Amino acid sequence: MEKDNVLLRMEGINKSFPGVKALDNAQLTLRAGSVHALMGENGAGKSTLMKCLFGIYSKDAGHIYLEGKEVNFKSSREALDNGVAMVHQELNQALKRNVMDNIWLGRYPKVKGLPIVSEKQMYADTMRVFDELDVHVDPKMVMSKMPVSQRQMVEIAKAVSFNSKVIVLDEPTSSLTEQEVEHLFKIINMLRDRGCGIIYISHKMDEILRISDEVTIMRDGQYIATRPAAQLTKAEIIRLMVGREMTNQFPPKLRTASSEDIMRVEGITAQYSHLKDVSFSLKKGEILGVAGLDASGRTELLENIFGAATRKSGKIFKNGVEIHNKTPKEAIKNGFALVTEERRATGIFAILNIRENIVVASLKSYLNFIFLQDKQMSRSTDDMIQAMSIKTPSQKTQIRSLSGGNQQKVIFGRWILTSPDILLLDEPTRGIDVGAKYEIYQLIQNLAKEGKSVIMVSSEMPELLGVCSRILVMSGGRLAGEVDADNTSQEEIMTLAAKYV
Repeated sequence: MEKDNVLLRMEGINKSFPGVKALDNAQLTLRAGSVHALMGENGAGKSTLMKCLFGIYSKDAGHIYLEGKEVNFKSSREALDNGVAMVHQELNQALKRNVMDNIWLGRYPKVKGLPIVSEKQMYADTMRVFDELDVHVDPKMVMSKMPVSQRQMVEIAKAVSFNSKVIVLDEPTSSLTEQEVEHLFKIINMLRDRGCGIIYISHKMDEILRISDEVTIMRDGQYIATRPAAQLTKAEIIRLMVGREMTNQFPPKLRTASSEDIMRVEGITAQYSHLKDVSFSLKKGEILGVAGLDASGRTELLENIFGAATRKSGKIFKNGVEIHNKTPKEAIKNGFALVTEERRATGIFAILNIRENIVVASLKSYLNFIFLQDKQMSRSTDDMIQAMSIKTPSQKTQIRSLSGGNQQKVIFGRWILTSPDILLLDEPTRGIDVGAKYEIYQLIQNLAKEGKSVIMVSSEMPELLGVCSRILVMSGGRLAGEVDADNTSQEEIMTLAAKYV
């Protein structure tokens, strides 16, 4: 790769927020026709650096050069108009509008000579982009009716539609199936062959080593190193990311499950989804995994148990007694907690601070007559910040200013304060770095050790195999089988996952 083939150069970038220096002399050099991975633990400054490039944040110091010319974008629209696009980890889309509206928002094609949007032209332009990328999505479908994986593909298509020279992909495969990841990699290779520069942010090291040409690693807001991907190993990446050796990806499994059933589910069928006739049991102190392809019914199963979706038929028994969980409020009262798949949409209260986000599910326990006990809430929040190892300047910091991994830890802290018996975890480590994942795994094991029971949905099969004792496999809304995590393989799980597809 030619040394002078530099498309983007970021030098000496500094950015501070109240109480924290997010970027400290950070740098990045991207070459045309290459995929450049950006790696680091949660809070390392990866997304902040890209938001400084994309005009979402204004940098405090430093220089950004695009094709040799210094730029300083004041808005994301200005960045897009200059050939820089970013697909965010947390999708921010107009969910009530259709696909083509989302792609062409703010730049609608007009009927010739008239100030009227040309729906015909917009449809044709959308299909042209989709055909180029081999994306099979109806341009007229409303966004809210699509799974996250398809919405992600729409966002990537939108970035390509700007004829961007630089495309930033922030955790692009976090909600994709293996088949969809392969499709994404085909698109990335096509863009690389065109001469585009791709900045690829991910915690998935297998992907990084496979798709990247170069890797830049950050730690605590600072630049650590840039290496050719071909010269790196997983162990070396982890050492550079965390500043220490990490030999084990998962903590040793603890045999915490008893022979006693804490919950039994019989014939659950959903009213408004394809979940049908699912039955299983959960032991006290057990970590039970749920595997399956996208749209297999994994999330719907948790939502029906928690009362967040309407159940058509079926029964739930806890400690031998039938419970109903018609609403989340009733489920919480019955000792259930749910960590949702989409952190931004259904997990955090973005404009509230950390303390408010942590205590929101257990406010009743802080009531003294009609007044909330401020000191007790502060004490509980401090305990959770310490227990979860949440990196934050203070408990008064707005949660939206934290990294994705630290936001997830806040959500865990919220539910632990409700003292649940059964935790339902939907993709609990999505978008979280290797060090924080290990902490989450330890936390899950500690909860099981205390007698709590956990049901964990994950798209990452090594995670299910490394953490769980049993794994349920969903396919086409039905339970396709159950396997012992210590005596199965990814091949067996995938065969079951395809059973009713």
